[in-house]
Amino acid sequence: MRQAGTNLPKVGRYNQAVVLERIQRADGVTRQEIAQHTGLTPQSVSGIVRRLIDEGIVREDGASREYSSGKPRTILRINADAGRAIGLHLDPVELSCVVVDLLGQPLVTQRVPTPAGADPTEVIAAMASLVQDVIEVADVSPDLILGLGLASPGPLDQKDGVVVSPAQLSHWGRVPITKLLSEATGLPVTLDNDASAAAVGERWAGSGRGVPNFAYFFFGTGIGGGLVLNQQVYRGGSGNAGEFGHMSVVQDGLPCSCGNRGCLETVARPAAIVAETHRRLQAGSASSLAKRFNVHPTSVDIRAIDAAAIAGDPLAAGVLAQAADYVATAVVNVVNIIDVDLVILGGHGSRDIGQRYTDAAARAVAARVMARTIRPVEVVLSPLGADAAVVGGAALVLHRAYSPQLSELLSD
Repeated sequence: MRQAGTNLPKVGRYNQAVVLERIQRADGVTRQEIAQHTGLTPQSVSGIVRRLIDEGIVREDGASREYSSGKPRTILRINADAGRAIGLHLDPVELSCVVVDLLGQPLVTQRVPTPAGADPTEVIAAMASLVQDVIEVADVSPDLILGLGLASPGPLDQKDGVVVSPAQLSHWGRVPITKLLSEATGLPVTLDNDASAAAVGERWAGSGRGVPNFAYFFFGTGIGGGLVLNQQVYRGGSGNAGEFGHMSVVQDGLPCSCGNRGCLETVARPAAIVAETHRRLQAGSASSLAKRFNVHPTSVDIRAIDAAAIAGDPLAAGVLAQAADYVATAVVNVVNIIDVDLVILGGHGSRDIGQRYTDAAARAVAARVMARTIRPVEVVLSPLGADAAVVGGAALVLHRAYSPQLSELLSD
């Protein structure tokens, strides 16, 4: 599916973004191919490419392709070293920061624990210190830094750059995090939900490249979601669309921090799996984990449960299979409602259980989605893995600077 530009003179910035995105997505592309795929005239494409080369964002790599006319045509590529973006992920357990080039490829990544107690002032100071450390390690010139993208748990008031009482950060109310973090780092800050940021990262440098419609399930401390529809990130009326973790999957299930009951988060995030395993062990269920649990309960964590399941332990396998079934149901519901082409599962919470969830969701989508006889829907595990949100934070900066935004096209 091609993304069409327009030759109307009032939308030069939008057309430039369309051209730039086409170059970024392709592994080398000619001016003629850009015109063919965008609908822009060759003259418009040539003018835009000339400006991008002059700005250093695009380069001619010296290679060429010959066409039927016999005339060689120059290949264009993104100049990956023309700029840098900083990504930062705020998780209740861990802070992570990355520097990426213009292709979204990580150069340096660092992680530190989130300060205990999660007081906003302490957390923001820790984030600013981490950003400075990563910039120094990456040896990035300040004039190359395009900005800082923050991936944060929601809900968010994006208009004012405020985090609003996130479920896993009990000491936070309305925190003007964009303003405070920008003041602490001296960088312009772009804020988004961590799951939406991860979806942007997939669109820029992961499985979502070139896919017009996809859903992203983000497994972190909680479970979130991101949506790309018709090649645009969809955020909803309040900017908080995609809260897949708060989809009810268990009737009269456990209470959730959001106020609902039986949410996906209560049965499928890593902490929920550990809690259910502990509950069954306390009830006396037979398991190879029982002795370990009796001696040192906290050692029966998600990795131990996954290892036990792989070794054939029926309790561990049963808990994980049940959680995977709930995830599969949620994925089927999303695909049926939104009719996406691809579902991606990722995030640091999927580190040990992501493939189980992906396999269960793929089977369910193949068997239960309404449109399965019309076209297949792929379900994949994110190649960005545990770094999805932090790379997504950096991709927010690149996306805002260089991807075609309908808001630009429609603005005065």
